[in-house]
Amino acid sequence: MIDLNMRGRVAEVTLNRPPVNAIDDKLLAAFNGVLDTLQQRNDWSVLHIRSSQRVFAAGADIGLMHGWSVSPDASDAMREYVERFQGLFNRIEALPQVSFVEINGAALGGGFEMCLSCDLRMAANEAKLGLPEVGIGLIPGAGGTQRLTRLCGRGVAGRIIYGAEPVDGQMAERLGMVQWSVPRAELEVQARAVVDKLAALPPHSLQAAKACVQSYGVAGVDGYAVERQQGARLIATSETQALLKGFLEKSQKKS
Repeated sequence: MIDLNMRGRVAEVTLNRPPVNAIDDKLLAAFNGVLDTLQQRNDWSVLHIRSSQRVFAAGADIGLMHGWSVSPDASDAMREYVERFQGLFNRIEALPQVSFVEINGAALGGGFEMCLSCDLRMAANEAKLGLPEVGIGLIPGAGGTQRLTRLCGRGVAGRIIYGAEPVDGQMAERLGMVQWSVPRAELEVQARAVVDKLAALPPHSLQAAKACVQSYGVAGVDGYAVERQQGARLIATSETQALLKGFLEKSQKKS
């Protein structure tokens, strides 16, 4: 259901629940189990999420949705399910390591909300991305309204959420929903190239940079102070001292 492959400093997590990676409690539990495993390791710096299916993830499991439509306790069931959804996506977002998602096909509803919980997104041009919940009388409640608005602003979020409008990868890139869009035939190679480049960077400074970026817009947090703290912490490390020394020596030789 969730496959984990360690490749150098990359933790590659593949969604593998045929046929469309519908998200149910078993998949949520399996993903949390993978994160539990990774939490015990310190030999990785990039989380790479991808899919083994023709789609990335189609959102909530149809069986669960049917249960909500006939249950007298639908409100409680929905609330508890959304809490579990939010819990996983909050956990992905809060990782100190950088997260990257490779979107090969449809990423709709909860599937796209998972993508939004990652730091970086690359989509196939042919992929369909969107939050269609309003069209069936619901809302994208697993963080979609918050993360898409924070990422792209109210205008783009309103277009995608209020209009229940799916867009392809190229439009998603133009709107800022993803950072890259490439032909599907090139996606795997291009995604791996970006991931490998990230994994080759110093893990300690990569994590510090993420901490600074994540501090932006957080109520009561002075992002400039976070930059000062992280910079002071980094300069005191032997890793940064060695890297800085090498950089200065190269610069002197060039001059």
